[in-house]
Amino acid sequence: MAWQIFVPRAGATKKVRWNLLAAACLLAPWVTGCNSRAAPSETAVVSQTRVTEPATEYVIGPGDGLNIFVYRAPELSVPELAVRPDGRISIPLVPDLQAAGKTPSALAREIEERLKRYVIEPTVTVMVRSFIGQPNQQVRIIGEAAQPMSLPYRDGMTVLDAMIVAKGLTRYAAGNRAEIIRRGTNGRRDEIIRVRLTDLLRDGDISQDVPLMPGDTLVVPSSWF
Repeated sequence: MAWQIFVPRAGATKKVRWNLLAAACLLAPWVTGCNSRAAPSETAVVSQTRVTEPATEYVIGPGDGLNIFVYRAPELSVPELAVRPDGRISIPLVPDLQAAGKTPSALAREIEERLKRYVIEPTVTVMVRSFIGQPNQQVRIIGEAAQPMSLPYRDGMTVLDAMIVAKGLTRYAAGNRAEIIRRGTNGRRDEIIRVRLTDLLRDGDISQDVPLMPGDTLVVPSSWF
């Protein structure tokens, strides 16, 4: 919109000048507002949609504890069943079934297929009640930990999480010479990450709380004296 400004002649009265000045003061904010709305904002924030990766389903490993429930067939259900070291399980009517390396839902579907010979439209649910996982999905703690062990890796696990489960260090541990051995993949060499466990556990040095990866081995050596 184009605005025409009236300029009074030299002979205009004082009253006319004051009226024009008042009108200009009233119109100025409105005109400024129009201009500000028309101009694009330089600080506009562009919203971004966060893309979340789907969580991977748990894979059963030797030593895991399973609950197997067959709907409307309690005589075929097994409430507490451990996966054998060879990775297999046995349930009524379905002996020697490979469980390790499969997800709970995949194992349930396979049991249903096996039971169709004896049960009409079987419905099976497999629940994991205790977790150990596949060897390549475990974290191992060896050496002078209070309780050396293998534990299942969980998303976001760090050295501090592992040491809490392992009950800390023994009195003979050289914690500041600990190492994480990370297995190489696709032909890569193993990676060795040094960790000062004593500084982490006794002095609270959070910089030593290194993230762990599936398959890592945390080695805690003995002190020289």
